[in-house]
Amino acid sequence: MSVKDDTLSEWERKQLLAALHARLFWVGEEIPYSVDIRGKKCKLHELVWRLINKDKLTDEDIVHIDKYITFLREKEQEDETKLKTEKLTKDEAKALFNETGGILRAIMDLRDIEEGTVKEKEKEFHDIFSKERVAEARKWLRFLHDSGGLT
Repeated sequence: MSVKDDTLSEWERKQLLAALHARLFWVGEEIPYSVDIRGKKCKLHELVWRLINKDKLTDEDIVHIDKYITFLREKEQEDETKLKTEKLTKDEAKALFNETGGILRAIMDLRDIEEGTVKEKEKEFHDIFSKERVAEARKWLRFLHDSGGLT
């Protein structure tokens, strides 16, 4: 980052691009609430959420998911090209980087939804979380008992 201006340096650009290609980079990224795809606003967050919460996907849903993934791949490539080639401020680059990460997250979620693994992963997460909460509660009870707080 240059002291004189807010323009993204080549080193910073390379850092952002490398981060986009890091393994599991998209984990924890937030899906954008809306994204401009082919000149149209897409309520991406709402779309993914609606599909995640559907009990059963129809054949039409599967076809749409494939199209969404294709469109999102195009948008991700477009954003990455902008990040590689355009003169950007640090804030513009960070916003583009975050949007791209969110799009990658949406693509992965849509793939999981399509494969039917999203519900299994959600159940696995809740099972692990519940077990960890029980283990944590037991540790606290043991601590309180050992320190004389419980009799």
